[in-house]
Amino acid sequence: MTNIRFSASTHIGHKRKVNEDSILALPEQRIWVVADGMGGHEGGDFASQAVVDSVAMVMNPALTPVGLLQALRETLRRAHEAIQAESQRRNGATMGSTVVTFAIADGHFACFWSGDSRLYRLQQGELELLTVDHSLVAELVLAGEMSWDEAEHHPQSNAITRAVGVGEVLELDKIRGQVLPGDRFLLCSDGLSKYANFQTLSDVLGSEPIETVADRLQTIALDGGGADNISLIVVDIL
Repeated sequence: MTNIRFSASTHIGHKRKVNEDSILALPEQRIWVVADGMGGHEGGDFASQAVVDSVAMVMNPALTPVGLLQALRETLRRAHEAIQAESQRRNGATMGSTVVTFAIADGHFACFWSGDSRLYRLQQGELELLTVDHSLVAELVLAGEMSWDEAEHHPQSNAITRAVGVGEVLELDKIRGQVLPGDRFLLCSDGLSKYANFQTLSDVLGSEPIETVADRLQTIALDGGGADNISLIVVDIL
């Protein structure tokens, strides 16, 4: 069995009245989730919590990588339906949540995501962004018109094109791959990536021990302005 260590942090930030982010850590099941709600303090709270509550139902640590992907997709679909039902109960109020999931099974990882919450991997000293934001500015990055760091400062940086609970059909992207000893993974909401550029993340993830890395990244976001909720999980493969 793959050995892991992790640390996690979520913070309201300096300017929001409530924390609309939700995080989930199930180390025995090898599942971690960051969800960033939208729709105001009541709608955003409900949406992100619906996501993590649904994923928490995946309780079988013996799932194969394929089975894990199937289970995660199904739980996120249930969250999508729950958020839509609650939106209708609230007279069509806008509600939704970004999500990034990270799970380990049989020496491999699986990730689903929707929106602009991210998964990074630090492997042999090289940091890689494994997910691609579902956002208007991401299309500009993919077209080579700007970098991911530049996109964070674009006026439409918060305009996402996918979210759990939004649209008739839940649209998810997925990635999976092998985990190797020494790998370090970071899941985060945009409350971190707005303030920690690629080089900063690389430096901190490459130097801080697991006991302090989450707090260090949170502090960087808060010192940078902390205008949004800040949520992150760091997972080390031993």
